[in-house]
Amino acid sequence: MEKKKVRLQDTSSSSFQEDCCALCRLSEDDPAMFGEKITVKEHKLSVHYLCLLTSCGVYQRGKEDEGVFGFLVDDIKQEIRRSARLTCHSCKKKGACVGCNVRSCRKMVHFPCGKKEKFISQFTELYASYCPDHSPTQSLCVSPDVSLPQSCSICLDSIEPVLSYSVLKCPSCHGSWFHRDCVQRQAHSAGLFFFKCTLCNNKENFQEEMLRMGIYIPERDASWELEANAYSELLEVYKRCDAPTCLCHSGRTHTAKTGWFELIRCSLCGSRGTHRKCSRLKLDTKNWACTDCKQATDGKASLVASPQGGHRRSLLSKRLQSSVGSKRHSLPVRAGFPEELLQALAPQLSGHTVVVEVCGDQVLSACLDLVRRTDFDPTHTLSVRFMDQLQTMFPGRPQAGDTKQHFLKLLMQQIQDSVVFEGPEGSKNLALDSQALRDDMYFDVGCLLALSLVHGGPPVGFFSPALYQCLFNFPPNRPLTFTHMTPSTHFTQQVSRIAEARSLAELKQAMEASREYLELAGCTRPISSLTDRDSLVEDLVSFMMITRMQLPLQRFREGLGTLGVFNQVQLFPSVFCRVFCESAVRLTAQSVGQLFTISFSHQEERLSRETPVVTFWRHFLLESEVGRSSISLQDLLHFATGAEELPSIGLHPPPYISFLHPAVEEKRRPIRQEQTDKGLFPQSEPGSNHLLLPVTSSYQAFKGSMEQAISHHVHLLPTGN
Repeated sequence: MEKKKVRLQDTSSSSFQEDCCALCRLSEDDPAMFGEKITVKEHKLSVHYLCLLTSCGVYQRGKEDEGVFGFLVDDIKQEIRRSARLTCHSCKKKGACVGCNVRSCRKMVHFPCGKKEKFISQFTELYASYCPDHSPTQSLCVSPDVSLPQSCSICLDSIEPVLSYSVLKCPSCHGSWFHRDCVQRQAHSAGLFFFKCTLCNNKENFQEEMLRMGIYIPERDASWELEANAYSELLEVYKRCDAPTCLCHSGRTHTAKTGWFELIRCSLCGSRGTHRKCSRLKLDTKNWACTDCKQATDGKASLVASPQGGHRRSLLSKRLQSSVGSKRHSLPVRAGFPEELLQALAPQLSGHTVVVEVCGDQVLSACLDLVRRTDFDPTHTLSVRFMDQLQTMFPGRPQAGDTKQHFLKLLMQQIQDSVVFEGPEGSKNLALDSQALRDDMYFDVGCLLALSLVHGGPPVGFFSPALYQCLFNFPPNRPLTFTHMTPSTHFTQQVSRIAEARSLAELKQAMEASREYLELAGCTRPISSLTDRDSLVEDLVSFMMITRMQLPLQRFREGLGTLGVFNQVQLFPSVFCRVFCESAVRLTAQSVGQLFTISFSHQEERLSRETPVVTFWRHFLLESEVGRSSISLQDLLHFATGAEELPSIGLHPPPYISFLHPAVEEKRRPIRQEQTDKGLFPQSEPGSNHLLLPVTSSYQAFKGSMEQAISHHVHLLPTGN
């Protein structure tokens, strides 16, 4: 009996050894991580394919159908004997067969141990392996303006955006970051022919970089292509009536060629069906949508009907339509000015026009009505019409650009003063307003800000740095402090009292006074020392600024996504920071002068008269800047372009200057130069940003004509001040 028992134990041990990889001594069978485990039964030998590829002393000397994919069994046994003398740097056991490719480095490991020790094995050419001290690395190579991703683009779990052994990125788009194990499993599933970046779809550069960083890519078709009859269900047509009560006597699977009991499939998904009579459809009904698809299309199955059907959408479904586009537009990786980035979004604007009628000064109300229309399209050009008392302020109104600029400036001011913001002027945080949440006003306001920026409105200018950081994570990964909270509120005072506590007793007293607030924030943990104060304050600030504001922030971001604005800001947050957080830049003589391109005449006689006028123009700008003229630079800009301040998107078309010559010069008779200066005034064409300067004999005459014409213009038209 004892001998039989010993034999059974020996047999079991032999079976276990046969099941283990002869090179790494592990029984794991994970093809994605270790390659296929091949067993040669006649030699009682099992081996992982990747262990074979990375072993230093064995080479593929046979044909593909010999041994183990070309590795001869005798060569494998020789490698087993060679590695039996080598100790693994990680587990300290014998059998290490993978060594660092650098000659001076003596580190040897088993292949699975090498993965734990962060060895990189390259499955190409020489199949070299490298220890952590000599392994290849990736560099960031991304503009500091680009926000780094916070999740793996394959598994979508959170990821720390720091390049390392376990975190890799795509070399082409730089926006796809992923876990090493995730991309290895993707490569194993997709194979050589389908393995590519999940975001930019780059294949050649992506595969080359992944091979360099130690990802094994099988030379085969994708796993889903190799399954038998993998797509057979696509050849089948759904044939079943899914109505709650089927009225067909022949059963739910019966379908007639025509008539009441012809089976109609869902026109959207094709995975549900009904007889016409069972769903009370008309005899000529061809298009029908199932219940699930109706819910996805606002209960109207509007995707089945004509796009001009004009069904009224609910607040939620309206936000999900692609018409308020968030499509990302291709831009240069590096951009220095927000004007360039916003200009790249302008081509979306179509030639169609939508009229906005404003009663009195209720600009925000008119805009909310606009974006809540069922047929609202953000790509339509805005045409503004002021009614009531403001209509008399714009008599005649030949310059439509003046009205639009004034309208957008009023809109920006009224948005700042709306219920969705709180805090001091010019430094606003989002406010939590229950009625605004019910009305989805956070989305609407974000949408209006995006529209204003792309349609030529002024810079936003009133965001607090904390709000900008909450929206766009800039500056990145910087914790908020209680100084970022809206001042003078009850909650801010409570947090401030806790943050300024100078002793443990004072801290506990402040916490006791704010107990309800601490319970609401989930911060009622016991405090044993003053060192716990900072983490408590950080949690309270995070709750106030981020956690409780999660839904408003999310809806506000989605609104800013209109016309692709949010995506552009997220790509270059440092560039756009001044647009959202800084008040309008003060105009200077230099900045105004640089706006205009000077167009000289081709005739030499006229050119000689125009050249001194350029000097007059520059001197007039300087005097306007320092207050030596009755005209300000803002008045001059308004006269020439209709803009009260420089739009965020810049002036389009680019402003330019030409010259007005005296009409008497055409008469070719002697005349005193002073007479040509009389009645000659500057003219402007705001629609084309064209300024015509008078050609005068002296600077005093030039200055007088400029001041007289622009003053007359300023008194006729309001500036919004």
